[in-house]
Amino acid sequence: MIYADNAATTRISDRAFEEMLPFLREQYGNASSQHSFGVKAKRAVEHARRQVAAAIGAEPPEITFTSGGSEANSWVLRCVAETYRNESIHIITSAIEHHSVLNACRALEQGGGVEVTCLPVDDTGRVSVEDVKAAIKHNTKLVSIMLANNEIGTIQPIPQIGSYLKGRDILFHTDAVQAVGHIPVDVNDLRVDFLTASAHKFNGAKGTGILYKRSGLNLPPLVFGGEQERGLRAGTENVAGIVSAGFAIEESISEMAEEARRLRSIIEVTVEGIKEKIPSVRVNGDTKFCLPGTVNLGFNGISGESLMHLLDLKGICVSTSSACTSGKGEPSHVLLALGLSEQQAKSAIRISYGRYNTIDEAEVVVKAVCDVYAKMMDVL
Repeated sequence: MIYADNAATTRISDRAFEEMLPFLREQYGNASSQHSFGVKAKRAVEHARRQVAAAIGAEPPEITFTSGGSEANSWVLRCVAETYRNESIHIITSAIEHHSVLNACRALEQGGGVEVTCLPVDDTGRVSVEDVKAAIKHNTKLVSIMLANNEIGTIQPIPQIGSYLKGRDILFHTDAVQAVGHIPVDVNDLRVDFLTASAHKFNGAKGTGILYKRSGLNLPPLVFGGEQERGLRAGTENVAGIVSAGFAIEESISEMAEEARRLRSIIEVTVEGIKEKIPSVRVNGDTKFCLPGTVNLGFNGISGESLMHLLDLKGICVSTSSACTSGKGEPSHVLLALGLSEQQAKSAIRISYGRYNTIDEAEVVVKAVCDVYAKMMDVL
């Protein structure tokens, strides 16, 4: 089996697994308990908080652990709306955001009192800083633009947007779920107020998300109950998952530059190899401002979903869009936003390599894609 769907989730690293395992068995104390068992768990959580903070240029108290990136995104959007509930609220986002952002915005809009502007992107999937500037109104409270797209890998001009918003009394959030652990991410360079991430995207365990909240900002709790996470998110901490997040992000940061170079070479082998046999294949997204291991490819005249399933029969795992929206049979909202037709959007697959993929695997992927495509075209 060749797994080339790392944008959906990654295999947990050996180090992260080994470090979390004791907290599933021997050291299973509740991090809120006052006895020695609980204190050990609490120390592990705080160590992970320091690891995460150091990785993104934040301070430990600015990090809150959640159940995942979707929860963290919803928290920012819903609680910013709650903070300003007695005022008219305008939120700016983009057409290619993850559904945890788009659906939260839609729910807020339907609930009344919130107006949402959804910015377009160019044909590479990039948001224009000028469009952000033009969309700002007197009641704009929040701008939420993702750092890197989950389907096409395009990286957005977040530092430039953040620089413009600074001093304008407008909060700035970036969904960095696909970016953290793969490209350099520093909250000070990005000039964001909120940043969200998820451990299972950088070889940590599933079920642990990260919310960065700039010091001094007030964000109402999303979950009420106990005093966990400084009273911001009640509920017994997922100690093992949090520990995995800390060591996984530390490991990813230490290997990032070399790993990015390696993944870009694997993507190059894949794209060039497929283009040699299928000249009409197109790369959807930005080839310059992009994640190192993700590429979205469009094929003329075939179904991307059929191609994906036939590759699966050959032992190769790729995807057609975000894992969160797979199985719906609808064209990708991201690809449609790039200006592709519905048919073109349905003809695409996403290949996303990670730490455990190799050049040899890429060559197998190339051959399989080309062989399957040729057979599909012969049938038509």
